[in-house]
Amino acid sequence: MPDTSSTASVLPLPLPLPLPLPHLLPPLAAQAEHLIGLGVHELAVMPADRLRTFAEDADSGHGDVLLAVHPDRVPASALAPLLRHDGKPGFVVTDMPDVDRFAPSAVELPDTPLYLVTGLDRGDHMANWSPDEALPALTEEDRTPLLLTEGIHWVLQQPAVLERNRCFMTIGSRLRKANGALDARTPAIWISNGTGRDGRERRNAPKIGWCWWGNRHTWLGFASATGRGH
Repeated sequence: MPDTSSTASVLPLPLPLPLPLPHLLPPLAAQAEHLIGLGVHELAVMPADRLRTFAEDADSGHGDVLLAVHPDRVPASALAPLLRHDGKPGFVVTDMPDVDRFAPSAVELPDTPLYLVTGLDRGDHMANWSPDEALPALTEEDRTPLLLTEGIHWVLQQPAVLERNRCFMTIGSRLRKANGALDARTPAIWISNGTGRDGRERRNAPKIGWCWWGNRHTWLGFASATGRGH
């Protein structure tokens, strides 16, 4: 469970901005081959050539477009172990066994097994904001928050996006409870310190965890995009 901090009624002062992230996303064809090499096509129960053909047809020549597999085809729990940081595989925290029930919330996905995510941003300028504060700000900027699976895809293709003390939440994924209310947890991707139930052997491993909707964390931004398409 993450640390907690109180939420004030006003937005916090922004933290110093880091240097902009370089656009290091590979071409779509290379992204497709990477997913095939990881066996994602098998998890999605589709031929490898379907990824290759989609990437070839969709390739725009830009370096800031992410190839994503619809979460209905490959859930977060299946993608998480494919992550790597410091040579260690990713994992989902033990107190999030329902990770795959976190579904798109106020986010429209293309009704296709494969789609594109454009204009990715890690949201560093919103570090130390709560999700409750960040979501309306993203909406005002005409941006859409990333899903957890999209965030995992981003780190799979551009590992440098996951930096210690510069990690991110994926508030496009929420869990709706049986009574219709939204669960107060929100998914995030960061780097384990190897403490508590994580285990020392997982220090520096990519970690799928959660934070409370109303809390702020100085080391978590809010990943977002300009849009999705196919």
